[in-house]
Amino acid sequence: MYETDVVVIGGGPAGLMASNAAAEAGASVLLIERFAHLGGQLIKQTHKFFGSEKQYASVRGIDIPSRIAEERALVEDRVTIWTRSTVLGLFEDGVITVDRDGKYCKIRPSRIIVATGASEKFLTFPNNDLPGIYGAGAVQTMMNVYGVCPGRRVLMVGAGNIGLIVSYQLLQAGVEVVAVVEGLPNIGGYAVHASKIRRAGVPILTSHTLLRADGVDGVESAVIAQIDNRWQPIPGSSKSVSCDVICISVGLSPLTELLWQAGCDMRYVPQLGGYVPLRNERLETTVPEIYIAGDVAGIEEASAAMVEGRLAGLEAAASLGLGFTTLDDERADLCQQLDELRAGPSGEKIRSGLVKAGIA
Repeated sequence: MYETDVVVIGGGPAGLMASNAAAEAGASVLLIERFAHLGGQLIKQTHKFFGSEKQYASVRGIDIPSRIAEERALVEDRVTIWTRSTVLGLFEDGVITVDRDGKYCKIRPSRIIVATGASEKFLTFPNNDLPGIYGAGAVQTMMNVYGVCPGRRVLMVGAGNIGLIVSYQLLQAGVEVVAVVEGLPNIGGYAVHASKIRRAGVPILTSHTLLRADGVDGVESAVIAQIDNRWQPIPGSSKSVSCDVICISVGLSPLTELLWQAGCDMRYVPQLGGYVPLRNERLETTVPEIYIAGDVAGIEEASAAMVEGRLAGLEAAASLGLGFTTLDDERADLCQQLDELRAGPSGEKIRSGLVKAGIA
């Protein structure tokens, strides 16, 4: 049985920050990541981040994991990292079971931070199993990690930040984006991202939906249509668009399976992406000693995930009574950073969702 002060499940932006923070506060930390690399979605995000210097503003996502690793060097002796390790169970007695590169392991930590991230949502439509239909995250991985071009003509479905960013990255790779289709009457992403692809001549068709994909051995075209305020196709508005790739970017769902298994109280909050755990202002769930951070707590930008990760790491370590004395000051600073990231009209959805989730 492996024992440690804090286990962090997930090596994405929230998990990396949580493990560093807990170690800085004096805790021994085990960071568990199922893939061979750390960084989560950051490894395929070639765009520069917004926010402030504290959230790595003007740094490309692909460069952030190495920056965080440099900061971890100060507490390297207190952080153990397991990659290629999948958490299989999180049980009521506090034991965690792990498949570590084919070997079955048991861990008994004093505190647990779940930072498992999210999975892509998909759409149901005729022929959605044709080759050439991908989630936006898969397209990013193909291009930015493996250097594989997904196709020549792409129809993007979804005008949130991910859909807009991936559309621009496709253009940078020399791929034609024939249109961006969005069911809502307004785009969901930042105007700066929308402006870049509009300047490149890509139409963003709001109040439109995808009706079906057509093709024999793969996608050859897609049928789209304008919709009314009841989300029903307007007769006579449908048209066929020639494309060999349909990229789906319609949101993310928190990966909460371990929290369900642990018995955390959950609530369906559509503003946060689906079912999320109830938590207090310290990011502790209704199961004592289990903390959350990042997209598993509710879908936000990576900047917010990093701030939440640091807060959860500090809170988990401080609860062990290790003599960490500056928590109150740093907590106030981190909470202010989160408030700033969630401010304004773009953060209204997140703010309302957090109220339903028991915080804010």
